[in-house]
Amino acid sequence: MRSTLAIAAGKLARGASRLRGGGSALPGLVTERIDPEILAHTLSDLPGGIIVVSGTNGKTTTTKMLVALLRAHGQRVFTNPTGSNFTRGVISAMLAEIPLRARLDADWAVLELDEAHALHFARVVAPTHALLLNVARDQLDRFAEIDQTAQLLSRLAEQTTHTVVLNVDDSFISRIRTQVADGVSVRWFGVDPSSAQLLPALQEADVRVSDGAGAEGLPDSADTSLLAVHDERSFTITGSTADVGPLTLQQRGLAAMINATAATAMGRAVLGPEFDPQVAATALSAVTPPFGRGEVIDVDGHPLELVLVKNPAGFTVALGTYGSEPVDTMIAINDNYADGRDVSWLYDVSFESLREQGVALTSGVRAWDMALRLEYDGVPVEHVEPDLDLALERFLRAHRGRPVRIFSTYTAMMHLRRQLASRFDLARFGEDRT
Repeated sequence: MRSTLAIAAGKLARGASRLRGGGSALPGLVTERIDPEILAHTLSDLPGGIIVVSGTNGKTTTTKMLVALLRAHGQRVFTNPTGSNFTRGVISAMLAEIPLRARLDADWAVLELDEAHALHFARVVAPTHALLLNVARDQLDRFAEIDQTAQLLSRLAEQTTHTVVLNVDDSFISRIRTQVADGVSVRWFGVDPSSAQLLPALQEADVRVSDGAGAEGLPDSADTSLLAVHDERSFTITGSTADVGPLTLQQRGLAAMINATAATAMGRAVLGPEFDPQVAATALSAVTPPFGRGEVIDVDGHPLELVLVKNPAGFTVALGTYGSEPVDTMIAINDNYADGRDVSWLYDVSFESLREQGVALTSGVRAWDMALRLEYDGVPVEHVEPDLDLALERFLRAHRGRPVRIFSTYTAMMHLRRQLASRFDLARFGEDRT
């Protein structure tokens, strides 16, 4: 009875929130207040299980890829597609699909969860599977030292009941294998040794521990999916079953290829002999970038690329993937709670790739801080406009008819994406138009 009441109240809150254009977490808050055990009541008896995807970078993209892969194999999947990776965001996503009787029409739940909120989730309902991607400095005001983030993911692995999939190339993640409970299987994903020279820009160096991380340090019997890069766009995912690929993603860059490899490793783990490499390759190739993660928006016949940046590793990867191309660039930096209050991380990013083209405009709460940081790297900045709406209007007007790109932190991206959606008739967050 309590669950039914909680879902009814949440659905009402969701309807009101959508009418006001509000955030995605409020309906979940209402539901959770009425029934704190709502997640356990709705997810614990799924016939497949609960897959949690966590780590610092790549959660949203990897989750979307894994969902596409499983659905292509005929599995019914519930997920939290908005990128709201707190538990209340999961509940809010669930309200769109669940009837009042509190039973989801799904075989699997595939959930992207923030490192800290993954533990809150696991205290309510233990995940059957965990896919742990990487550890990097992010939101230091929340997570403090990088070791704390690694510890959060380690505790999540301890509470997982069936299978944990780990990144062999991330020493913080690979060490978690010793924390997995007896009877829980460990599988791996990573980069093939032939492509290992591409990895350094993606990683947080851990100089204190050298423990054989990397595919070359795995035992021969390890069940591993490895990324073999052919060129800037094409790659193959090898493994104990038939290879997946060669394939090309709609999202550019090495990070996206690694995300596809992680999703494939988990897909192989949960599907077993039903895993079809050709079906997987077709599904991965069709996945469009999640909003703001290299998403390309048509602005009057010319591309606008929206790229999320939220920590040193992520910004470095984004600049390596996109920064050398001669396009007009805007950078929007906020320091709200969801971004992390401490923006000193900007000084751990090299912006030299933007020097020749320059930056047309900086915006957001920390627009002037960003402009100063660029000055230290000798990158010219044409304009500074902290107001995001005014900045977007000025940027699009001044660069009409040219390809443009916006690098932005999370809340700035959410704000800009809403403005772009209303202006160019884009899909809402978490919705894909075919």
